[in-house]
Amino acid sequence: MEPLVHVPISLPRRGSRARTASLHSQLRAAILDGRLKPGVRLPSSRALAATYRVSRNAVITAFELLLNEGYIETKRGSGTRVASALPGPSRRARPAPAGRFSDRINPMWRGVKPPAAAMDGPAPLSFTVGAPDRAAFPFDTWRRLSNDVLRRPGTQATTKPHPQGLPELRAAIAGHVSYARAVACGADDVVITSGAQQAFALLAHVLSTRGRMKVALEDPGYPRVRAAFAAQGARPVFVPVDAGGMMVEHMPADARVVCVSPSHQFPLGSVLSAQRRRALLDLCERRSTVIIEDDYDGEFRFAERPLDALQTLDGSQLVFYVGTFSKCLLPELRLGYIVTPPWARAALVAAKSIFDGGSNSLTQAVLARFIAEGHLARHVRRMQRDYAGRRDKLLAGLRDTCARWLEPLPSIAGLHFATRLKVHRDEDIVIARARAEGVRVNGLRPYYAGEPAMRGLALGYGEIRDASIEEGLRRLQRALAATASRRRG
Repeated sequence: MEPLVHVPISLPRRGSRARTASLHSQLRAAILDGRLKPGVRLPSSRALAATYRVSRNAVITAFELLLNEGYIETKRGSGTRVASALPGPSRRARPAPAGRFSDRINPMWRGVKPPAAAMDGPAPLSFTVGAPDRAAFPFDTWRRLSNDVLRRPGTQATTKPHPQGLPELRAAIAGHVSYARAVACGADDVVITSGAQQAFALLAHVLSTRGRMKVALEDPGYPRVRAAFAAQGARPVFVPVDAGGMMVEHMPADARVVCVSPSHQFPLGSVLSAQRRRALLDLCERRSTVIIEDDYDGEFRFAERPLDALQTLDGSQLVFYVGTFSKCLLPELRLGYIVTPPWARAALVAAKSIFDGGSNSLTQAVLARFIAEGHLARHVRRMQRDYAGRRDKLLAGLRDTCARWLEPLPSIAGLHFATRLKVHRDEDIVIARARAEGVRVNGLRPYYAGEPAMRGLALGYGEIRDASIEEGLRRLQRALAATASRRRG
């Protein structure tokens, strides 16, 4: 069946001489205001005449007028289509009066800029923070498991997702975090999320009281945690971080939620000491404060024995443990999880059902198989060795090439470490100069809530391949030297 014109056409009564002119003007108006978009195929003159009960000659005449005016085009074999380039501006191109409807937007979101468009692909010389080695992902295994799941129609993988997540994935995650991080939980304690960012948004949604609740955040810290609570009207208070992690003694007495990354502080890389872990748990228990533990890259560790997760030490059901597969597998999976205390489970699942109804069931089913068959553990072991080698090479290379400008901060986990700029430099200028040299790096400034206590760079080693580290450091050295020369000039 040929396509019809899905726009209302109202023509004068039969016998009127204005029917052709009216058909032409209404089709022209539909093209101008975007109801008939460029490239859309129009029905044949015979079909259009039958649809609107006009003579075929009237339709042909209207088409000829539109063709002469440049609003439609004809090509042999593809029929008549709306022209790809229209003459003159369309009605919808006229801007609305500035600010006419802007007061309908929540004040927090007025004037914000959307995230920058994604790059075409990973740069060969990228020290970007938080990016894993996508090329090392076991795509063949994932493809095989996906095909196997799709051969079983009618299973939970091909039905409407449950907001809490597939039971088999929740059970697999409970086993994984028990083995990898000594987190004690069962399948019922796990809520599947669309990445760690949604986990923070859900927790902020459930735990925040607009305008009244204070949330304690690390400074510097992860900006999206800050944004998630601010969007719910919570009042952020910022707690400084040093070599021993969050300075618990500076936590305000009236904070009702504290967000912390104890195993690999983001972005400085420090570890919350055992003494401070105990102090934080005791303090929060006395004050009825809950803890959100962000263990964003806890699978990758470069020390003999990691400190226990806060959730492992928690005997009072204070801790929400947030994990993600963005670092150990792929960010594009968009899957994370919350290990929640039982008292908050129902509220989180209800909030998840409002947010999106449930994460993708097919991806959940494949990931459940991937974990249960041991592929995740094998992949993590292999990448642990690879990342350890890259980390060692990057640290050694910094000592050889950039020691004059950069001092690495201690870090025993994750996919990045922070460095301090030894001499005064504008981070933005260093980053821009490095980009001009073909190297991507991150500065520390965006992670501070206010004036940075330290200037430096965060260097990731997940995305860059081992063979490219040396060249990347040479170019970074040139960028640092160039900024030094510019400053003297």
